[in-house]
Amino acid sequence: MTTHAAVAAPGARLKKALRRRDDHGGTPRLSPLWTFVAWLATLAFFAPVAWMVLTSFHQEADAATNPPSPLAPVTFDQYKLLFSRDITPFLLNSTMASVISTLLVLVLAVPTAYALSIKPVQKWTDVMFFFLSTKFLPAIAALLPVYLIVKDAGMLDNVWTLIILYTAMNLPIAVWMMRSFLAEVPKEILEAAEVDGAGLPTVLLRIVAPVAMPGLAATSLICFIFSWNEFMFAVNLTATNASTAPVFLVGFITSEGLFLARLCAAATLVSLPVLIAGFAAQDKLVRGLSLGAVK
Repeated sequence: MTTHAAVAAPGARLKKALRRRDDHGGTPRLSPLWTFVAWLATLAFFAPVAWMVLTSFHQEADAATNPPSPLAPVTFDQYKLLFSRDITPFLLNSTMASVISTLLVLVLAVPTAYALSIKPVQKWTDVMFFFLSTKFLPAIAALLPVYLIVKDAGMLDNVWTLIILYTAMNLPIAVWMMRSFLAEVPKEILEAAEVDGAGLPTVLLRIVAPVAMPGLAATSLICFIFSWNEFMFAVNLTATNASTAPVFLVGFITSEGLFLARLCAAATLVSLPVLIAGFAAQDKLVRGLSLGAVK
């Protein structure tokens, strides 16, 4: 065997071993059939959204045709009518209620999850079950008591009422999610910080938060989406001053009929903040949702 062949042989064997690992036990490869099924499912979920966006650029007469005409003339009249109806206050109310409630949820959920995961309290499983049990009751069953309490407190048609409700509704979910995320924080880092004399605020802000940032991003985005899309409490507890974007959509379902093109334009506009937030945080969202899934 020549010197060149002797040197090349280990490399060839390594390539063959890696190829064998990929074929039998390495990274799984989807067959063309499953790839086709995955793309088909993706298109099936995306098709209604694409149709909604396309319909928002049509006139009402073209949107109401049966069968629909996707090649109808494109127009921006529906979006002009939306802003002429002053959709801005509804978007601002939704933004205020969603953002502030999400921040409050994080402020309350992170220390709670820290106490239940990194510094576990006694009978922490009972505490977690209590948080989960608050989601057992259907929201519609609590509507009447909540309405009477809010009415007696003089807080009807107030955006702060929605903020308090959204915080209470999302807090159990955030605690459950953050506990699984914080359980993955290496204990050695926390012990080293305690040896250096770091207090709890310092540990949470400078150590736990950076390590658990993907989990924080995932929890924040999910709480924001739930708050932004909430409809039942918003439509029953608000009137004119604190109505949110989902309540604004109901205005296009009238006794005169369904304004389909205008409703699609409003739904597209209302969906944009959530889509933008999800696209901006997609890398952290995927890492956060997979954190703690594999031991």
